[in-house]
Amino acid sequence: MKYEVQKSEEEWKKVLSPDQYRIIREKGTERAFTGEYYYNKEKGKYLCAACGAELFSSDTKYESGSGWPSFYKPAAEKSVQSETDTSHGMTRTEVLCSRCGGHLGHVFPDGPEPTGLRYCINSASLKFKKD
Repeated sequence: MKYEVQKSEEEWKKVLSPDQYRIIREKGTERAFTGEYYYNKEKGKYLCAACGAELFSSDTKYESGSGWPSFYKPAAEKSVQSETDTSHGMTRTEVLCSRCGGHLGHVFPDGPEPTGLRYCINSASLKFKKD
């Protein structure tokens, strides 16, 4: 798929930490309850760590108990895209940054109202910009 932000894997390795690269470019995950933003309660915006696109707002962040920052909706409908992920012997819905295609996490249908969705996102895929 063609994304607005295009870089070679070598270029991504220069701008991302090894952990960010593993998660964002190689579709990895961080251990539950260890991410920088899991406990963050400050007001602000969550941006893509790879390209800076605005992805989520603190207004939609909630405590899901999952171990990862969770949101019930993206900042804008077009901020993220999804695709089917059949890795690890299960079928899930992967969440990607619409601007650069970076792996963010997964979305599940067990979130709060008004959407009923739980966007379970790796902290390493995010940068936080305080209001």
